[in-house]
Amino acid sequence: MTTPAVPLSILDLCPVTLNSTPAQALRNSLQLARHAEQLGYQRFWVAEHHNMTGIASAATSVVISYLAAGTERIRIGSGGIMLPNHSPLQIAEQFGTLESLYPGRIDLGLGRAPGTDMATARALRRGRTDGEDFPQMLDELRHYFAEPEPGQRLVAVPGAGLDVPIWLLGSSTFSAQLAASLGLPFAFAGQFSPDYLMAAMRAYQDNFVPSATLEKPQAMLGINAFVAETRDEAHYLASSHQQSFLNMIRGERGQLRPPVEDMDALWQPHERHQVLSTLAGTLIGDEQTVAQQMADLLERTGANELIVNSPIYDQDKRHDSYRRLMEAAARL
Repeated sequence: MTTPAVPLSILDLCPVTLNSTPAQALRNSLQLARHAEQLGYQRFWVAEHHNMTGIASAATSVVISYLAAGTERIRIGSGGIMLPNHSPLQIAEQFGTLESLYPGRIDLGLGRAPGTDMATARALRRGRTDGEDFPQMLDELRHYFAEPEPGQRLVAVPGAGLDVPIWLLGSSTFSAQLAASLGLPFAFAGQFSPDYLMAAMRAYQDNFVPSATLEKPQAMLGINAFVAETRDEAHYLASSHQQSFLNMIRGERGQLRPPVEDMDALWQPHERHQVLSTLAGTLIGDEQTVAQQMADLLERTGANELIVNSPIYDQDKRHDSYRRLMEAAARL
């Protein structure tokens, strides 16, 4: 096991590769979680997305239980649960159940976006879809995790009185400011929102108010990473993810496609600019190159932890990329 200079975690969307199935994607995720545990990764989080043929983690709490049952030590959690899609009581009960089954290993990361298109969001939420009531829903959820008061009629069972760490997730400054004001840990989605990265991290770090949960800020940064023996191979592996975002901006959905040698044959110049701008928060190259990129990123952002998304088509190459990333982090 390699010891990294900064804690590393994994964000997994349970990608469904071309001509595969969600069942195989879930099995791949379990194999990756076991691999991550052996390598010394801190956490393994899965994200809630809906109506996407290339992502198998829609029933996020169920997936977390499957992964936790198949591992022993690594923390398993959500990156995240989109709270406005659910009743706070249901989430308290679900994560109270998970914490009861796998004590000391469950994280609850919360977001306020739908995790899907607006038509699907309306089917999920059956009401307002703007997420503006997220702070109130968060207060309600935290109340269910607290020790019940005498005579309290509504209690989360399991859930009440359990220590389930809550993280706020965000791709802008909204959740950064909310996490800072409440003294909660914060994770920023730099893997697809690089433009707001520095503003969100500063908003969280500069405005943090110590709480019973945290004495000082705890900021985790989401990034993409593709690490291989050579820089050329790393860029080749990254082309699968680039194709996914290219299809997204074209309004198309699909499974994770095999890498290609030449993305210029697939996109127009304006599409290339949009995809590469969106994915600017990416570590890519051989171990030495990625170690330097990582050092620069940590110095610039002050992040306490990195959570890494590596949607690589070939599962062996994906495992190898995470191994090389851990070794790159040990060089810092």
